Amino acid sequence: MATETYTDAIALLKADHRRVEGLFEQFEKATSASRKQSLAHEICTELKIHTMIEEEIFYPAFKGKIEQDTLDEAYVEHDGAKVLINDIEAGSPADDYYDAKVHVLSEEIKHHVKEEEAPSEGMFAQCRKTDVDLVALRDLMLARKEELMALAKSEGLPVAKPTAVHLVAA
Repeated sequence: MATETYTDAIALLKADHRRVEGLFEQFEKATSASRKQSLAHEICTELKIHTMIEEEIFYPAFKGKIEQDTLDEAYVEHDGAKVLINDIEAGSPADDYYDAKVHVLSEEIKHHVKEEEAPSEGMFAQCRKTDVDLVALRDLMLARKEELMALAKSEGLPVAKPTAVHLVAA
């Protein structure tokens, strides 16, 4: 994961988007429960790391510099994904709704990516119009991503914690 692979922070995030899209495609084609479980875990890990670097580093860098509604919606969309990620991680392909949860997560992520990557008015387009140093931001995000990937391999990532959505106990 060398820095020269990603020209800036947005290129890094877009590469993450493409990687997860590919994993969702593989999940849809998978037939064995063990392959589905493995792919679902990989999807959840990738998304946890991605949301963490966005929420810890990328989004805060643009607070007050792009439309607040755009940032607010991104946090809420992340939280919706986190609820499914935690549920998928706690389950197995033998569980009711498992495949449906992964499919709905895929649909939520497609929607989120479309909003971030939309030409001219999307979040990334808005970010490019600011004075934020996207190369320096990439370096911070890459360092954090590598740290989180090492944690995922060694002891596993913590449960994804919603930021904007408050879950109501049943």
